[in-house]
Amino acid sequence: MTGLAAWAGQWLWGSGTLALLMGTGVFLTVRLRFLPWRNLGYALSSALGRKARRRAAPEEVSPFSALMTALGATVGTGNIVGVATALTAGGPGALVWMELAALVGMSTTFTECLLSVRWRQRGRDGAFTGGPMYVMRRGLGGRPGRILGAAFALFAVGVSLGMGSAAQASAMTQAAGAAFGIPTWICALAAAALVLPAVLGGRRSVAAVSTLVVPAMLGVYLAASAAVILGNLAHLPESLGLILRCAFSPRAAAGGAAGCAVTALDALRYGVSRGVFSNEAGLGSAGICAASAASDSPVRQAYIGMTGVFFDTTVVCTATALAICCSGVLGQADGAALTILAFQTVLGPLGGALVAFSVLLFAFSSILGWAYQGEQAFAYLTGGRWLLPYRCVFVLSVFCGGAGAPEAVLIWSDLCNALMCLPNLTSLLLLSGTAAWEAQRFQSVIRSEGNR
Repeated sequence: MTGLAAWAGQWLWGSGTLALLMGTGVFLTVRLRFLPWRNLGYALSSALGRKARRRAAPEEVSPFSALMTALGATVGTGNIVGVATALTAGGPGALVWMELAALVGMSTTFTECLLSVRWRQRGRDGAFTGGPMYVMRRGLGGRPGRILGAAFALFAVGVSLGMGSAAQASAMTQAAGAAFGIPTWICALAAAALVLPAVLGGRRSVAAVSTLVVPAMLGVYLAASAAVILGNLAHLPESLGLILRCAFSPRAAAGGAAGCAVTALDALRYGVSRGVFSNEAGLGSAGICAASAASDSPVRQAYIGMTGVFFDTTVVCTATALAICCSGVLGQADGAALTILAFQTVLGPLGGALVAFSVLLFAFSSILGWAYQGEQAFAYLTGGRWLLPYRCVFVLSVFCGGAGAPEAVLIWSDLCNALMCLPNLTSLLLLSGTAAWEAQRFQSVIRSEGNR
């Protein structure tokens, strides 16, 4: 069965699904009349402004906290390890295609968040709850909508207990063991102990911890990346030229200092896949967090939610990629080891410690984000019952993953990850007209706020 799941996962995550994700993003961008691009400045000011930090009632979550929870789930070890792997396999040109994937991904995430807020509902505790499963059930309606919603929620629970917890905990313990020589089981126990109070505290606790951890971890990592780029500033123009040549050259081009031959097709394939896996646009996870926000408008929260794609890929992934390309270490290692080599060119031994520390924080924030998203999907399936058993199983999966995640768990969760996007993309395409109408109508609000 594991072999069949592995084959199915590879098939589902093939070029067809990636093309579907990108194609949906392009379609939504055009359908929305490029409003997510045109209003990016408004989105960033809304996400970082004081108003986004307010909540209307004690049981609610502020728009900023909802964004940080979603961003914590998407900004994971892939922003360090995955980017390095994409550059190794696809060459420096993969960065260009990551950026393009993020551009269309903003439109996808914008639509996910808008529809999730529009069709959310109040839970038993008085707080907002929603996500793609509610969009399918209430927006599409009928038996097909109920079936698609249940399928999405079931796959989301599977991802939360695999990629969202076990895989991230495994990355945490490996990083801690390699950097500080701590035994794996102690790292796994510490990871579970750190996650336990936040998870048992529910959505407000997860949101509060994410609001503190995510900005701090991004600040530390981006400052270190900037130091590496500035330390290798003389190589930046050459690196940028190489990135552009490798992205569009039909012939094999040298992959930086490695001398490895890659083509534009390699750059496209690995860049798009890294961009999609990193920002999760099209998977529907961002909509679950957006629906919890105490926002006065679905469109306003959609603009705030789409900045998660910008911060994840356009900022964090770009920082990692430029640090690697400028440092001239591409081809000397892969994964986290390659990023460590890049940071060490300027920061010395401190660079390796900073990368290891960043991996720990990125993995921890992903666990918290997926704890909330998985719980909401589980609550949808059970009518809000048995949340405590789910939380306990989630924490247990963190410990088991940290102690050594079974390959079968990762294979099945990867399969669930691929299956999440299919019902989600279906609902996005069918309800794109509603999203476009709402977005166009909100333009008058943006203009009025800009004139104040």
